[in-house]
Amino acid sequence: MRTSAQTRPNNRPANPPCNRLEGSLMSKCLILNIVLIAIALVGVASCSRDVRSLDERMSEALNDRLQQYDVKGTSASVVLPNGSIHRVVAGFSHDTVAMKPHMLFAVGSITKNMVAAVVLQLAEEGLLSLEDPLKKWLPAYPNVDSTVTIRQLLGHTSGVFMFWENQKIWDDLIKYRDSVFTPEVVLTYLKDPHFAPGKGFRYSNTNYLMLAKIITKATGSTLAAQLRRRFWQPLGLTNTYLSMEEDIPRDRLAHVWGDNFEKGGAIRDLTFLPRASHESITYGSSGVFATAEDLAVWCTSFFRGKILKTKSLEQMLNFNPAAAGSWCEGYGLGVFLFKKNITNGERVYGHGGGNIGTSAYMAYLPDYGVSIVVMINSMHGKCPDRMLEDIIEIVTEHLQTEKGQKHEVARRTTTASKGPFSTCVLLHIWSNET
Repeated sequence: MRTSAQTRPNNRPANPPCNRLEGSLMSKCLILNIVLIAIALVGVASCSRDVRSLDERMSEALNDRLQQYDVKGTSASVVLPNGSIHRVVAGFSHDTVAMKPHMLFAVGSITKNMVAAVVLQLAEEGLLSLEDPLKKWLPAYPNVDSTVTIRQLLGHTSGVFMFWENQKIWDDLIKYRDSVFTPEVVLTYLKDPHFAPGKGFRYSNTNYLMLAKIITKATGSTLAAQLRRRFWQPLGLTNTYLSMEEDIPRDRLAHVWGDNFEKGGAIRDLTFLPRASHESITYGSSGVFATAEDLAVWCTSFFRGKILKTKSLEQMLNFNPAAAGSWCEGYGLGVFLFKKNITNGERVYGHGGGNIGTSAYMAYLPDYGVSIVVMINSMHGKCPDRMLEDIIEIVTEHLQTEKGQKHEVARRTTTASKGPFSTCVLLHIWSNET
């Protein structure tokens, strides 16, 4: 019977030296590490749903919606959680002039969000209280209950009549387009309240007209001055203006299109037609002009708590379910909760707005820390709805994919660094036992 010792050549030692083998194996392990990491990176990239950039995907979606709804142009801006800003434009301003990111849009009722923020800051400073009644700040007006509080104005629970529901103000707006309607004149168009203060919800621009008057009374300055000093200058929003109180650069306006409130009228360029009546009637409830980027920066700063104290912001985000209806799921104080049928199912809050020939959304996704602004140069409902939904879907998918890629790279890198080393140890043991 032959023993194991007898099977070895006489000139081979029982335990061969392993130094050279160890060095060779470790070198191979290093190479394996590099190869496996490279494979991990390639594998992750190959699994990506869409190889196009975020901007390319958003641009294509916006262009598709412009064509679908026969709208001329759009400007959008997205601020991601890391603070990076994405600017996307599509279509045209007018003639053959393409839409540009620096072009200004009227943001309509999104103005209410900024006006509400001024009021909340004044409350923080002790200059007023949200529980103050109107009679503390303003004279008595026909058809206005002087016991209505500032809080009720902010949340549209005052019951004060919505002046746009009086057909006569529309008739006079068209008849006297060059005329400036003072707040006192606008308030003469009010009819009986919709309900007693605090007994319901009814969206009313009249609430924010009166809030603007309270701001000027409490501060002794104009609404524009307060907005610029408190928000726009500190945030570097150099492309934001308030109509009627500030000069808006005409050469930077995105041209806007519509029938000029003439039912059945031809769609035409309305940009430089007389609009003093409309701009003055909507004082406080509308009037801000801005670029998509400026508005997205404001949105980010506001909802990330850089404007108000936590308690104040929480009050603004306390959504009243009585407001739930066709256009929102609830209204806070100058902020509303979007319906999920235009947010791809995500929780989103912010505000929407329309003006002569424009429609806009300012939206914040708290679960992602993302701000999205979409503007079009037409007063159109469905187009911005679908654009917002598209961009939310694209951005959230982008963030989820990016997060997944980072996680997968980290996992595979860890596996690659551990796996080959273990193999080297086993090879070393095996070499010593053979």
